[in-house]
Amino acid sequence: MSTRIHREVLLSAENVDLVRDGRPLLNGIDVQIEQGQHWVLLGANGAGKSTLLSLLGAVAHPTRGTVHVLGHRLGRVDMRELRSHIGHVNPRHVVERPLTVRDIVLTGLTNTPEFAQRWQPTEADRERAEELIAMMGMSERLEARWPVLSQGERGRALIARALMPDPPVLLLDEPATGLDLAAREQLLTALDEMRAQHPSMASILVTHHIEEIPTTTTHAILIRDGVIIAQGSAASVITTERISECFDHPIDILRNGGRYSAQARAPKVGSTA
Repeated sequence: MSTRIHREVLLSAENVDLVRDGRPLLNGIDVQIEQGQHWVLLGANGAGKSTLLSLLGAVAHPTRGTVHVLGHRLGRVDMRELRSHIGHVNPRHVVERPLTVRDIVLTGLTNTPEFAQRWQPTEADRERAEELIAMMGMSERLEARWPVLSQGERGRALIARALMPDPPVLLLDEPATGLDLAAREQLLTALDEMRAQHPSMASILVTHHIEEIPTTTTHAILIRDGVIIAQGSAASVITTERISECFDHPIDILRNGGRYSAQARAPKVGSTA
C-alpha cells in the first residue's frame, strides 16, 4: 500500500469565477498548489493565464468562489501584506536608477524599486544576495548596472530579487519573454538550479511556449477561454491530444531529456488543404 507524503497547500481556488465589466475572464476554476510542486500554466494569448496568476498571487479578488493564499482567504486579509510573502517575477519590472545587480537583488527585501528611505542592508543580507546571484550564474555581473544588462541578465537578476525574502511560493509571468535562444537556456538552467536548492518552495510559471518549460516542472494546467481544460502531472497533461485541444490546432508534442518541444502536425500524404 502506497503512502502519500503530506504537503502543505500554499495556494488554492475553489469554484472561482472572475468577471470584469460584465465579461467573464475565468469560469469555474478549481486548483490546488502544494509545497515543492512546480506548475506550468499554458494557454493561448488571452486564455486567462495571467488573470489566474493574479488571483493566486493576491493581486485580484474573485467575483465568486474562494481563493486561499498561504492559508488566508482573499477578502479577509490585507492583500498588500500578503503579497509581501510571495515571490513575484515580472520581466516588465521598472528600474529607473542605474543600480547594480547586487542592489537590485537587495531591493527584494523591501519590495521597492530602490533602497527604501532610512533602510540599509546588513552584511548577512549582502551575503545572501551574492549567494542568489551566484545561483543564477551571474557572479561576474555582480557590480554591473541595470542599463547595461541584457534582457536575459535582467530576468535572472529579478528571480534572485524575488528569492531574497525566502518566499514559500514563486510566481513567474512569462519570464523568457524577449530572450534569444542562449539567454532562454541560461534562464531555464537557473530555474532548475533554484528549484533544486529550495525543495519546499512551490512555483507557477506562465507561458504559451512549450520550449520554455523547465525540466523540473512537476505539474501543468491548460486553460482555454477562461476555463481549465486539463490539470495534473506534467507528463499526463502536456500531450499531443491535450495541447492540440488547448490551442485549437493540431500540434505534435515531443519530449526529450525532460524538455518538451512542439511542431504543427504534418498533413497526411495525399491530403488536400
